[in-house]
Amino acid sequence: MAMKSELELLFLRKKPVRLLLNIKTGGRKYVSVLAKETDCTYSHTVKLLDFFKEVGIVEFEKKGRIKYVKLSQEGMDLATDFESVLRKFAKLKPKAPVKK
Repeated sequence: MAMKSELELLFLRKKPVRLLLNIKTGGRKYVSVLAKETDCTYSHTVKLLDFFKEVGIVEFEKKGRIKYVKLSQEGMDLATDFESVLRKFAKLKPKAPVKK
């Protein structure tokens, strides 16, 4: 089996996906708001957003001292795909409780 790519390792975790979806659902938001909504530290949110920018998922727009985050078209497509997957997961009913 091939090694998982860096993107697979990133998006098979809860916080990056939650961050991506929070960006999609809120219009223009800045980092501290996204960190709070994602239940993530500010520094971890900045690190994730920097990686998202590096791979072309988000763009930053600076207005005065505030840097807003928005999804690129690729990021919007990816967020929509994750929403679809999560809706499908919600429809599935596990036979036994899943252990964490």
